[in-house]
Amino acid sequence: MNLLDALRTHRLLAIVRGTDPEAALASVLTLADAGVALVEVSLTTADALTVLRRARAALGPGYGLGAGTVLTADDARLAAEAGAAFLVTPALAPSVATAGQLGLPVLAGALTPTEVVQATTAGAVAVKLFPASLGGPDYLRALRDPFPGTAFVPVGGVDAAGARDYLARGAVAVGVGSPLLGDAPSGGDLAALRERAAAFRAAVAA
Repeated sequence: MNLLDALRTHRLLAIVRGTDPEAALASVLTLADAGVALVEVSLTTADALTVLRRARAALGPGYGLGAGTVLTADDARLAAEAGAAFLVTPALAPSVATAGQLGLPVLAGALTPTEVVQATTAGAVAVKLFPASLGGPDYLRALRDPFPGTAFVPVGGVDAAGARDYLARGAVAVGVGSPLLGDAPSGGDLAALRERAAAFRAAVAA
């Protein structure tokens, strides 16, 4: 998939991380049904690879389903085998190089200017600014001055209001975990998840 185009188009990446594989799968399917076009399943989720496989089977080959918290080369290979169309890392990890070898786009985690350079040099199609909450939207704006051509996706503590602020300061998209998912991936309320999904979609469309 063209991850960068998808990020620019949809502007929202949902991050599913939970302790209950069935609930995590239900959360992915609920998000997809609610119109969220990009979802990553964190490999810290219980039985994450099975969740990925079952979600891919249910959603088909064209859906924007990826794997997150991909750290090692083995993580990258296993995620690809499970049906991930893209990989997300929290940092500059060995998985970034492996993603390139596998032909998968990668959203690589970085925080400092040096890490931003390293991530783009390593082949990341976009930089996951993480944890974004440390500097907030003003830090993103400061980074955009020396890196005007870099696609940034802030992740970490991004709520609906924050999503609008980051996008206004030049982010191509935002990645959202618990402010969107709540406790749904661990067995919580899917109806509430659907409502939050609608609110976030409205926020990024504004």
